[in-house]
Amino acid sequence: MGMRVIGGSARGRKLRLVPGTSTRPVRSVVRESLFNILGVWVRGTRWLDMFAGTGSIGIEALSRGAGSCLFLDTSRNAVRTIKLNLEATGLSRDSEIRQADAFRYLEGEYDREFDVIYIAPPQYRELWKRGLLLIDARPDWLSPDGIAIVQIDPNEYEEPDLKNLAQYDSRRYGSTLLCFYERKAAENL
Repeated sequence: MGMRVIGGSARGRKLRLVPGTSTRPVRSVVRESLFNILGVWVRGTRWLDMFAGTGSIGIEALSRGAGSCLFLDTSRNAVRTIKLNLEATGLSRDSEIRQADAFRYLEGEYDREFDVIYIAPPQYRELWKRGLLLIDARPDWLSPDGIAIVQIDPNEYEEPDLKNLAQYDSRRYGSTLLCFYERKAAENL
């Protein structure tokens, strides 16, 4: 099964899949819907792709004009695949790839803020909630208008106890659920 960039400057370029079964590629209908929701707002934004896998989400964002993307994955194969996919799409310049644990990164020293943090971890391990709670505990990782997007199986969802973030939208595409979170307004804290 092949995967291609859907829109933007790298539209139609083929993306490699990570060898093995450790990653699950984001279906094209989900990627297309996500970027239709975000629209032109993507231009110039700074992304963190926490469990990057093939890099397809961050690459799609860069292709559509995002300013930068930091790709994190613990898998050496995933990091290698992301590098090859960025080279194939000509989008390496505005990207950074780290073979790193996303949780340790968010627990570590704050070094920048992001407009979008994309959380799509392996399923059924509650890793999505752990990632979201880390961002909630340290909301400065998000720019004032920034958002966190969670991609999970709908069966995994349960309302997280958030103090600084609030869910403002969710969309279901078959066996994929996208949940959108933003910083709460100051008067709601």
